[in-house]
Amino acid sequence: MLPLTAASIRSSFVNASRKEVSVAGLPEDLETRDWDALDYFGWHDPKFAKRAYAVLPAPDGTPTGILFRQADASPQRRQICEWCRDARLINEVVFFAARRVGESGRRGNTVGTLVCRNFQCSWVVRTDPPVPYDGFDMAADRQRRIERLQQRVAGFADMLITGR
Repeated sequence: MLPLTAASIRSSFVNASRKEVSVAGLPEDLETRDWDALDYFGWHDPKFAKRAYAVLPAPDGTPTGILFRQADASPQRRQICEWCRDARLINEVVFFAARRVGESGRRGNTVGTLVCRNFQCSWVVRTDPPVPYDGFDMAADRQRRIERLQQRVAGFADMLITGR
């Protein structure tokens, strides 16, 4: 992922009002992030308990900032994150809703997804599972998991913007 600054993050939001963007709490450690190890950048707002944000690379590579609202209720059973599809770790997966872009979003239409609570998908896909058999190509499998995460994240951003 390309390194982000506070200004580039604030200008990337597609489903938030100017007021929501101006009051958004941003992480303070942007300069020290390992951007090469991230496929997207997500965080929780320190000022608003149920608000979270993610900057996803769209299919064309441009950063797409998304305002999420976390559901009040947690899933009753163990769920799989829609982005990293991790079933090995007992991560907390929560339901996030994002307002659609444009007129559809102004009418109140939203898109929801189950995502790791702390947006650790990039770390999850880079963590190798136990080797299933001798001769298994772990590096190729890791690369495949990273590519699939990138496709799912870009697809979510595209779907939110285009409505398809």
